[in-house]
Formats: sequence, structure tokens, C-alpha cells
Amino acid sequence: MSLGSQAHRRCASLALVLTFVVLLLPSLVSAQDEAPPKVDLFIGYQWLNPGGTVPVGSNPPFQPPPPPVPTKLPSMPIGYGVTGTYNFDKWWGLSIDVGGNFQDLATESTISVGPRFMWRGENINMFAHTLLGLNRLSPKDVNSSNGIGAVLGGGIDLKIWKSLSFRLIEADYVLGRHNFADVVPITESHLRHPVLEGARLRTGLVFNFGGGGKEAPVAASCSVDHNEVMVGEPVHATVSASNFNPKHTLTYNWSSTGGKLEGKDTGASIDTTGLAGGNYTVTARVSDPKAKKNNEASCTSNFTVKEPPKNPPQVSCSASPTSVQAGASSTISCTCTSPDNVPVTVGGWTATGGSISGSGNSATLNTTGAPAGTVTINATCTDSRGLTASSTASVTIENPPPPPPQANKLNECQYPNKMKPWRVDNTCKAMLDDAALKLQQDPEAKLVVVGNADPKEKRKNLAAERAVDVKAYIAGGEAKQNIDPSRIETRTGNEGTMTSEQWIVPSGATFPEADSTTAVDETKVKAIPDHPKPAAKKAAAKKTQ
Repeated sequence: MSLGSQAHRRCASLALVLTFVVLLLPSLVSAQDEAPPKVDLFIGYQWLNPGGTVPVGSNPPFQPPPPPVPTKLPSMPIGYGVTGTYNFDKWWGLSIDVGGNFQDLATESTISVGPRFMWRGENINMFAHTLLGLNRLSPKDVNSSNGIGAVLGGGIDLKIWKSLSFRLIEADYVLGRHNFADVVPITESHLRHPVLEGARLRTGLVFNFGGGGKEAPVAASCSVDHNEVMVGEPVHATVSASNFNPKHTLTYNWSSTGGKLEGKDTGASIDTTGLAGGNYTVTARVSDPKAKKNNEASCTSNFTVKEPPKNPPQVSCSASPTSVQAGASSTISCTCTSPDNVPVTVGGWTATGGSISGSGNSATLNTTGAPAGTVTINATCTDSRGLTASSTASVTIENPPPPPPQANKLNECQYPNKMKPWRVDNTCKAMLDDAALKLQQDPEAKLVVVGNADPKEKRKNLAAERAVDVKAYIAGGEAKQNIDPSRIETRTGNEGTMTSEQWIVPSGATFPEADSTTAVDETKVKAIPDHPKPAAKKAAAKKTQ
């Protein structure tokens, strides 16, 4: 591969790289918002590698000119470039480009028109353009060819000052299509219509005309959410910056002539706790650390702090419940507020009876040991300035209700008669008369009779018979007590003794041994008369019937 071909490829690659840089870098770096010039004019040096093989003639003395010879054009280090661009806005412009390069074997010149895209930074501009126009090639001793040409590429400009920039580099792909059919034989078709695919490099000065209007001065405006506040109330301040570069991050500094200030970005909060009444000023300073000039603005806003009137707090207390039995407790709750909206606390709890304990807005009254009657509880509310107010609540202590009625075992009958182990003897009858008297004295009470039997006693249902015999005696026995049988309940127990137990159960009480005894089925177990009729007399009576 020839040196010219290598140079051509490198230059074309550089042009493509510059184009990608111009298109992609703006998304990574902040742009400048300054108005662009109306017109910019580039004048500078141009190097060209034509990138093609063309017919080159010769003119020997005293001989007819020979046919042109295919010649690979070498690079042309002598050249010039001029580009004038009218800018529609900060991004787009229309360019007219003129360039020319010279070499012993040929001369190539271009004139092209097309759009240009430019990204404008703080001190650097990058552009890409696509141009179409005329490509004129003049090989040695061959008629010149005016062909269709195109230029694709881009470059980088460095700002020197507002009206002048330095074009660090411009790299372009240069295309030219030519026709030498009038001088090249038809047998050499590739030489009759050669295509130049060249690369050019430029550097020079860019002159800027018009545009770039004077920057509007940066400004800041401050405001507060409340122009007047009471001592202790916060003040919120905000700042709005204008005419700064929106691509830059701004720095905000806050200060205040009073209060505790906490500022962040465009907002600040001033704590007025402890401030004396009066007028105060909050100041915001906004700066752009990236801008070299016109980069700082400040503003202020005023607010007034008023001392509140010293009104005492207001407190009210209530008890829940308001009535308790001795030994129970009640919760006392107090609500305390300040008309001046200052902090308040509740304390100083006292009570005329029982004991009181609590913290904050509630306390507990313990009435253990307190006599029946009304107990007054007092609490004091104090604000942050020492002003106080008191309130009371009352709790009524009631005597405890009488204990619930209890069943009690009245007496217990023994059954010593081995012949009639069910028989209610006179000793037992006296006890049962006492039980009947209790039932007569308390019409709401009932009697529970629990019959027991010794395990050695083999008679079936003996415990139940003892219970039903007791019931039969009380309900209609010799003493004619005539107690309603429905008030007498018969049960069997497991004491393992030859006894019956008589329990008086008042109204509202329960029999305590219900779970350990069993109710008697009186449809199966009947009372045994104390003096049953002889069996013979029963039989004779049946026969006479």
C-alpha cells in the first residue's frame, strides 16, 4: 500500500471520528447559551489527498503529445480554504465553501454549499457539515474537468475572544466525479470517468461578525411565606434566580439578621424561637461557579417577629369513671392549651382522698382505704412563661355491695338403724324440723339434701333413699311442715358415710358441691314409709277387693 493511500485512509477516518465527536459530545458536556454570530468566515491552510487515479499528459518538445498516462495523484500540501457561514440559530447555518490545492501533476479546487450543525461550548465549538457543489480537476497537460463534488466532515474551533476563533482542525471526506472521455481511449473506461475519494485537513482563523448580543444581567428575587410571625413560629424563605445559564449548577448562600437559619438550595427556614420582637432580614446570594463574569446575584426579604400576649393557659379535667367502689381506681385526664400557642405542661396533681399518681396529662386515683364520699382531684397547667391555671375533677366513692349469698350446710343426719338404714329417726327429724323452719323464714331459699352411704352397705340406692325420705318428711311428714316439694332438691354424694346432709341455698346462691354430687331420679327412687303395711294385710286387702 502506497504512502498516499495510507494518508488518505487516515484522513478519512479522522473526518469520521470528528463527525461522531461533534454529534455525541454535546450530550456529555454543557453548552453555552450566548447568542451566536450572524456570520462567521474561515480563512486558512488546506492539505489534500485527492484519493484517485486520473489521466496525466505530457508535452515533449518537437513531438506530438502522447496519450495521457494513468497516474495516482499524490497528496497536495499546498492549498487554501475559505468558508463563509450564515447562522440561522445557535445550532444550524448555511455554508459556502471554497478550497484549492496545487501540485505538479494536477490542481484540484472545490466550491460547495450545504448545511452546517455546530455545538457551542464555553470556550470550544464543534461542527459537522455536508456540502454539495463543483469539484474542478486540472491534470497536467489534460483539459480540466468540472465534476459533481461533495464534502462531508467536521472540525473543532477554539475561542480566542468573541470575534476571533482558532480552527484547531477540520477533517473532511472529499468526493469528486469527473469525465475525461475526450482524451482517454474507450478501452480505459475506469480512466475515462475517474472518481476521487479524497481527504483534506484544514486549520486557520475564524472571524465572527454580528450576533452575540449583550448578556442579560443575572438576578435573584427573594420572598418569605409570612411577613409577620409570632415568636417561635418558623419563617420559610425562597429565592428565584433568573438569567443564569440553565445548564450550570448554581450555588446558594443564605444569611439572616436573626434566628437560627437552615438553608439548602433555593429554600431556607428561620427558627424564631427566643427572638425579641422586631424586624429582621434574610439574604440569599446566588452564584454560578462555572461562569467567569455576570455570575452572582443577591436579594433580601424582610419579616417581622411579634411577641405574643401573655395569656394564661386554659385547662379542663375529667374523671373516668366518675363513680367507683372503694379500692377501685379512676383515670383523670386533663386538656391544657395556650391561647398564645406556647408550650404547656400539666402537673401538681393532688387529691382530697385516696392516692393520686401520674405524669403528663393523665393521672390515676387509687381509692384503697378511702371512705365513701366525694374525692376532689386538682391539676395545674403551666406554660413556658410560668403562667398557670388549675382545674378539678370529682370521683364518688361508693360503699361496696354486700357479698353475694352463700349456700351453707345446715346439719347432717345419721342413720344407725341397721334394719331400716333409710329410716329418718327422731334425732334426724328434729334437725329436719329446723331446716323446714329456715325454709319458712326465707320463702326464696331452697333445700338441697345429699344422701350418702357407707360402701359396706349393700342395699341398692340407699343413698338416694335417704335423700328422698328426708324430702318426704319435710314436704309432708309428721310435723306437717308442708314445704313445697319443688323447693327441695335431692342428690347423692360420695362421702362414704351413713348420713344425709341438709344445705340451705338462698336465692342468688349456688350449691357448691353440684359438680361432686349427682341428682336423684325421683321417678325411680321413692320414699319408704316409716311404718309400711304388713305383707299379709296387703294380700287380704287385695282379695276382699
